[in-house]
Amino acid sequence: MNASDKKKFGRTGLEVTTMGFGTAPIGNQFRAVPEADVRDVITGAWDAGLRYFDTAPMYGHGLSERRLGEALRAFPRDEYVLSTKVGRLLAPVPKGEMKSFFWVDMPPFEVVHDYSYDGCMRSFEDSLQRLGVSRIDILFIHDIDVFSHGPELQKQHFRTAMDSGYKALEKLRSEKVVSAIGVGCNEWQVCEAALRERDFDCFLLAGRYTLLEQEALDTFLPLCEERDVAIVLGGGFNSGILATGAVKGAHYNYSEAEEPILQRVGKIEAVCREFNVPLAAAALQFVLAHPSIPTNIPGTRTRKHLDQNVALIGHSIPAEFWAALKKQGLIRENAPTPA
Repeated sequence: MNASDKKKFGRTGLEVTTMGFGTAPIGNQFRAVPEADVRDVITGAWDAGLRYFDTAPMYGHGLSERRLGEALRAFPRDEYVLSTKVGRLLAPVPKGEMKSFFWVDMPPFEVVHDYSYDGCMRSFEDSLQRLGVSRIDILFIHDIDVFSHGPELQKQHFRTAMDSGYKALEKLRSEKVVSAIGVGCNEWQVCEAALRERDFDCFLLAGRYTLLEQEALDTFLPLCEERDVAIVLGGGFNSGILATGAVKGAHYNYSEAEEPILQRVGKIEAVCREFNVPLAAAALQFVLAHPSIPTNIPGTRTRKHLDQNVALIGHSIPAEFWAALKKQGLIRENAPTPA
């Protein structure tokens, strides 16, 4: 497969490239990225044929959207697909008072969660201005999961999103300023609950369908396939360990990986060595074999890593490799694998 191959995006009429560009890193995720590097990596993505770009107000508290919008102005708007998210408004705070686990050197805005109709409409309009565009192709409700809010608050946010925020997205879709609506979060169970309640076109699933995790095959992905709902796959490296391998300090789900995960990744790496397959190539390509997953959006902050990912997604992997993983119980028997 090639990073620039285009695939149908569910029932929406959109087409996305096999590899998209995830923009959390250019929001200064964990470390600052110079403006020149941001322009360079986005230009590199375009030159490599990538035509799907995903962002969110959360990423750098507005920084990612602003940077992406500025870079994309060099390219024709009709030639790329753009997604962003609602559910977080940005409120100004005195400079120097912002602290964050994820972001550094960010603008002086704090996040205010708001999944209501009015909150989603305002979030959408704010994103249009930061991005400098008049429409968004795909709009996700962002992080209505337990991971982000805890079990009790999650119930409240989920209910508000389904009963109020959804109406805003539905209206924007009917007015054709948005082509597709969905939910983006870290838990397939929450995505499935949303799909069973409302008429969503797509989901952004972060880290919950990978070489390490395939529980979404039980009910969620079959439901998506049945309804022709598209999945944008984020977090395909499980926060890093499927790119770095089972090394000391490897990260899984934003934290240092524990021993059972390290051992499982080590077993996958042994099969990779047997067939001369880079672990990261297997991670990038595996998810794209599912018929409901047309695009994978690894985030990157440098041109070097972008070029590596583009090469890895095109790396030849023999069918025997996938068969060996299944034989050893390292991926599920019913998991689709690349041809």
